Amino acid sequence: MKDIVVYGLGGLGRKIAKELKDLTKRADNYSQWYNELVIKADLAEQSAVRGCMVIKPYGYAIWEKMQHQLDTMFKDTGVQNAYFPLLIPKSFLSKEADHVEGFAKECAVVTHYRLKNAEDGSGVVVDPAAKLEEELIIRPTSETIIWNTYKNWIHSYRDLPILCNQWANVFRWEMRTRLFLRTAEFLWQEGHTAHATKEEAEAKAIEMLNVYADFAEKYMAVPVVKGVKTANERFAGALDTYTIEAMMQDGKALQSGTSHFLGQNFAKAFDVKFINKENKLDYVWATSWGVSTRLMGALIMTHSDDNGLVLPPKLAPIQVVIVPIYRSQEQLDTINAKVAPIVENLKKQGISVKYDNADNKRPGFKFADYELKGVPVRLVLGARDIENGTIEVMRRDTLEKETVSIEGIEGYVEKLLDDIQNNIYTKALNHRLEMTTKVDTWEDFKTQIEKGGFILAHWDGTTETEEKIKEETKATIRCIPLDGEEEEGKCIYTGKPSKRRVIFARNY
Repeated sequence: MKDIVVYGLGGLGRKIAKELKDLTKRADNYSQWYNELVIKADLAEQSAVRGCMVIKPYGYAIWEKMQHQLDTMFKDTGVQNAYFPLLIPKSFLSKEADHVEGFAKECAVVTHYRLKNAEDGSGVVVDPAAKLEEELIIRPTSETIIWNTYKNWIHSYRDLPILCNQWANVFRWEMRTRLFLRTAEFLWQEGHTAHATKEEAEAKAIEMLNVYADFAEKYMAVPVVKGVKTANERFAGALDTYTIEAMMQDGKALQSGTSHFLGQNFAKAFDVKFINKENKLDYVWATSWGVSTRLMGALIMTHSDDNGLVLPPKLAPIQVVIVPIYRSQEQLDTINAKVAPIVENLKKQGISVKYDNADNKRPGFKFADYELKGVPVRLVLGARDIENGTIEVMRRDTLEKETVSIEGIEGYVEKLLDDIQNNIYTKALNHRLEMTTKVDTWEDFKTQIEKGGFILAHWDGTTETEEKIKEETKATIRCIPLDGEEEEGKCIYTGKPSKRRVIFARNY
């Protein structure tokens, strides 16, 4: 890692800029690198509440861009946004057996509705007289409260389909947390749809999976494998769970989005019936699907390097930063005048640009800071550049610098942003391909899993075998790939017949 020299700041300036980028190297400790980067890049920090995080403005700006794009894509499929209560009556969770079993250990429970001053003046205490008749659960997910609501909305096939999504926070009591990847409270979206037929619901579940995959690849520049979860790994209360799985730089998998075909389970639990086209009473068919702030973790771990964040241009809050180099107010005035139309033209092209001519930080510090924060393109303009009709351009993904003509810089930058977006996707895809291996024996499997990556191997289809492999190697079946071909083989663990390979990996 190169040192950043901050001209004019002396030893202190050099120290600040160097510390800014003084990250643990990925090769030395990938986990520590990630934790440091999240904090140093001003994305998030630990909160006073154990297991919860504060998402800082720069981190939230990235999430907002994700949210905006996903929201547009959802609405293009006919989905509308709504909002449902944060608190769920405890009895609701009892109605769907698999669902309550899946979430019971993670639920936070509200038992009282009032505090009072302690008699000894020590502060406030829970008022024992204010105990709720029925405890309320802070939502770990909203299927139960939503299906209780849908019962009032649905009477006939003419009321269907219902295509609802909500952007919300949820709470799942986590003991081992990591910023963005696993926190007790997190932000997400959860779609909940109701349909007249099984076929329509299954099609919707797959449609939303494809939306997630398109978003991951086209906007996050993260290649994913689409597949279906095993019975052991599927969502509590679902008949099928579809997933997109991404590979991080350390070879571990990250589940990056799921879409669930719920069948009629929740409709039966909440007695949601409708008169179908044959004038018969039937239960409604359902899906649910969601992605969360975990996507932030995927974004960071897929692309970033030892110098800091590397952001795909389509999701970067600042796509272009312009930094002036000057020695006098007169020079700055000249540069300001030159930069103004460039900024205006870039904005007209839909490019987010920041002109940082603040005089409280030196150029070297700014370079280090924007590099750390993953700004895709940096433009530097000094008095000599103006004389020569040139401007310095640096792309964050490769750290390559070049001096180009200032004339037509807007078109140059537009093409460069597209090139960066494509380049980081290709780099991530090549990494996944290099780290994906076919394995046919148990010994080879145990050797390969220590190297990381995705392992394509045969499995006998039983939960028992799946659990034993996980117990002995910490590897889980990430998914049964949707595009996987049928292939006769033998289970790596039991030797029993198998008709297709599944993806094994260690995961976050």
